[in-house]
Amino acid sequence: MKIALIRERKSPADVRVALTPVQCAALMNRWPQVTVVAESSPDRCFGDEDYAEAGISVQTDVSDCDVLLGIKEVPKDHLIADKTYFFFSHTIKKQPYNREMLQVIIKKQIRLVDYETLKWENGQRVLGFGRFAGIVGAYNGLLTWGKKTGLFNLKPAWQCEDYRELLQQAGAVDIGNIKIVLTGGGRVANGSLDFLRNLRIREVTPYQFIHRNHDEPVFVHLNSPEIYRHKDGKAWDTQHFYANHHEYASSFRDFLPHTDILMNGIFWTADLPPLFEKADTADPGFRIKVIADISCDVDGSVPITWKATSIKDPVIGWSRSKQQPCEPYTEDSIDIMAVSNLPNELPCDASEEFGEHLLQYVLPELLAVNSRMITGATIAQGGALTAAYGYLTDFAEGH
Repeated sequence: MKIALIRERKSPADVRVALTPVQCAALMNRWPQVTVVAESSPDRCFGDEDYAEAGISVQTDVSDCDVLLGIKEVPKDHLIADKTYFFFSHTIKKQPYNREMLQVIIKKQIRLVDYETLKWENGQRVLGFGRFAGIVGAYNGLLTWGKKTGLFNLKPAWQCEDYRELLQQAGAVDIGNIKIVLTGGGRVANGSLDFLRNLRIREVTPYQFIHRNHDEPVFVHLNSPEIYRHKDGKAWDTQHFYANHHEYASSFRDFLPHTDILMNGIFWTADLPPLFEKADTADPGFRIKVIADISCDVDGSVPITWKATSIKDPVIGWSRSKQQPCEPYTEDSIDIMAVSNLPNELPCDASEEFGEHLLQYVLPELLAVNSRMITGATIAQGGALTAAYGYLTDFAEGH
């Protein structure tokens, strides 16, 4: 088997990689029957020379390879027929901007394995970049707070070498006696939690957060039971919640008068209420000045996230008085960091963690004769959608 790390061609090009140079070498050492090459790229966080130094051949043409590993969607004109591709396809929710790509994949009899659908038997995802989205998002929240208040300046995360420097930067400033809410319970929130705990910011309970005064920075971590309540006042039931989102309302208003920074890492779906309403921001009791919307669902859980932002221009504003978008960093604004590709700010660290999981859990399954994991994540093969993804038929046919 010959495996290629393909060049990212979606614009702007993603700089992450599926496997680092060291991991490529480790893969070939572990499985001598496998050859790994890297398609030449001017963009990735590990350069062509890094792969060459690790003994990985760098090629401009990878059409001789069997399996092609990318990160983001492959533009339809660059798809090679009869290959196996691994990347985040963003097709399983019928995303219209990727319909033509999926049509070409089927036409060219490509086997598409989506990283997002690689799952353990319990349904949990095997791979993802969420933890580093949470780490960078939390850091960016503090960076935005410093700029908003004028209390301190932090180097942008994308200018830091690694996670360690991120912690050194944040640990060297006095953030003040601020109160932070972190929401969510998945990889994203756990990344933010790791960052806040490494900074030794004191973690308090919801009751302590609301009812006690503190002479130091504190944060509270809220998951679904603390964020949502049944409309009829019924006791919390996790299984019922996930099956009946429409029966629940937000209980987040209790925290609005006590929060300086909201770091939002929840997994949100359209049948869930937002954390608060836009109109709430006009209330004098709405204390939040900075929101790190790491989840970045436009008009979603944070209703004033009116667009996703970029690494180079990360913050947008929402006017309390005019109830509309505005320039950030004004007296009237709530400032929202809504970068949609946060792991690209620490691409080497994020790639290394992703690649370790790929190497440890996924590639052995790829080399196995039969794999439940790979089969379950295969969206298309042999010129057709697989049975598990037959629901995409109308979408792929353009209906």
